[in-house]
Amino acid sequence: MFAGRMQNFRNRLTEAGVDVALITDDDNVYYLTGYYDYLHMEFGRPTLLIVPGDGESLLITPNMELDMAEGSARVDRIATWNDGYGKEWRDELPAAITGAKRIGIEPDQMPPLVRSYLNQIADARLFGDITPLLANMRMIKSAEELQLARHAGEVAMAMMAAGCSTIGDGVPEYEVALATSQAGTRKAAELLSAYYDDTCMSPNAHFLQIMASGTEITKPHHRASMRVMKRGEPVFLCFCGMTNFHRFKLGFDRTFWIGEITDKTQADVYEVAVASQKAALAALRPGVTAESVHAAYAEVIRDAGFGYPFRCGRATGYSFLEKPQLVSGDKTVLQAGMVLAVDGSVSVAKKFRAQVGDSIIVTKDGYETITVHGNELNSVIL
Repeated sequence: MFAGRMQNFRNRLTEAGVDVALITDDDNVYYLTGYYDYLHMEFGRPTLLIVPGDGESLLITPNMELDMAEGSARVDRIATWNDGYGKEWRDELPAAITGAKRIGIEPDQMPPLVRSYLNQIADARLFGDITPLLANMRMIKSAEELQLARHAGEVAMAMMAAGCSTIGDGVPEYEVALATSQAGTRKAAELLSAYYDDTCMSPNAHFLQIMASGTEITKPHHRASMRVMKRGEPVFLCFCGMTNFHRFKLGFDRTFWIGEITDKTQADVYEVAVASQKAALAALRPGVTAESVHAAYAEVIRDAGFGYPFRCGRATGYSFLEKPQLVSGDKTVLQAGMVLAVDGSVSVAKKFRAQVGDSIIVTKDGYETITVHGNELNSVIL
């Protein structure tokens, strides 16, 4: 799989007239090589992937990661570096780009530390942005990636079920986070054991649970806290970060109520959110533009008297945000094999916010839903 991606990438570099590419985004490094490290720039330790159109690929990574790199990286050569020794990661870089007339980089993903050094050793006029090249390459998922997406959906649904069973009157939010993390980890471990042989891949859910309840419901990215939930309150549960199975990401979220809906206006808002997602999905199929799906969703929300909404959704994969986005201005034509998170949402400032979201695979005839949970009011009153 990784060898095929690397050759495809080389072919695209040649077609684009790029002599050598310098990859620094860790998701792209994994996509092309199968290698990932957990330190990277958060600890000031760059990992760089050098891919010439014609020549040996080179992975530059910290020496402490050598065993992991040798065990997983599908590259021609690995060069390691140590903190404070020589020029560290800079040693190999000049020779790797010498003679190149066009150097492909990811300007928005490249760490400033690396970009600063690159500017010292190469003429800035040689640089070209290969971010779109990689983004376009990653849009259509392979059969192996679609299997990952479906399995990620199973992990997401296990977490959602655990969250629903834990939410209740008198329960602190953090208890929900503990339950969802445990359920997601166990489901991921089950799938890894049954279908995959990468013993280094962690099954553990490792993202702070996004949820909000009661008076905090209008905060879409509020994390699970010490707050104690009460009967009649709304609760928002989101797994757009925690669904990260075998490095494949999805989107999945729901709005619930505990026991009953005490404020009936919230139910009306929720129904509009559900209708907006339904409209988006009705418009979604191969051959339509990404922005047209957003337009169908936004029309329902605005016709109901609410303000213009944020994007309807986004593509996912090895990154949380990929191309295309379901938003006004994105004219990308949808194709079979894309994986998209599709939301329905309505916000009433300082009062209430409802959101439902699912991940789907675009098929030749429409779409396949890979996260399933009822939207009807009676299914979201816990």
